Amino acid sequence: MSHDLFEAARGAMAFAHAPYSKFPVGAAIRAEDGKVYTGANIENLSFPQGWCAEPTAISAMIMGGAKKIVEMAVIAEKLPLCPPCGGCRQKISEFASKGTKIYLCDETGVKKTMTMDELLPFSFETELG
Repeated sequence: MSHDLFEAARGAMAFAHAPYSKFPVGAAIRAEDGKVYTGANIENLSFPQGWCAEPTAISAMIMGGAKKIVEMAVIAEKLPLCPPCGGCRQKISEFASKGTKIYLCDETGVKKTMTMDELLPFSFETELG
């Protein structure tokens, strides 16, 4: 099941807008509705105003009507097994359970699988459930 998320994340990475860092990233989420939602990082010359691939995918999921991340894949063109940054980890945990699988990929596929709890132990917990 994770291979289709890898393919979707890799496809999303092609849409990254990363003219400053030259560090394209793609993310793909499978939500509770079974659909796959994707995102890429989008930079801005005013650096704090850009955003990562993971919240882009979360936004697509929310706008698609889903609310829960079942599993997620992340890929970066220049860094194999690139995990989500700290801020993104907290953003993901808002919509994931402790056991949600996060797949870290390289150009050939999924290379490491982590749970949300392994990725962000002791995260702030929501009452959303």
